[in-house]
Amino acid sequence: MACLALTNPTGQSHYTLCPFKLLGFKWCPGCGLGHAISFLFHGDVRRSFGAHWLGIPVLFVIIYRIYSLINPTVYFKSRHQS
Repeated sequence: MACLALTNPTGQSHYTLCPFKLLGFKWCPGCGLGHAISFLFHGDVRRSFGAHWLGIPVLFVIIYRIYSLINPTVYFKSRHQS
């Protein structure tokens, strides 16, 4: 998350580990989500939605997941109530 917040999503010359980009494809759903989250961290909601429309909900899911991993009582309460 820190990497997405600190990188420039509009930068054209950046290092990538994406197998689709390395194979020459122009678009990748994972990269779109990464760019969308990065645009959100930079306050650009319009470009975030343009990069990938699931960026906003995915950011909330990831933040909740990080919170549940840091605070184990949230995870255990939800698992034992079912």
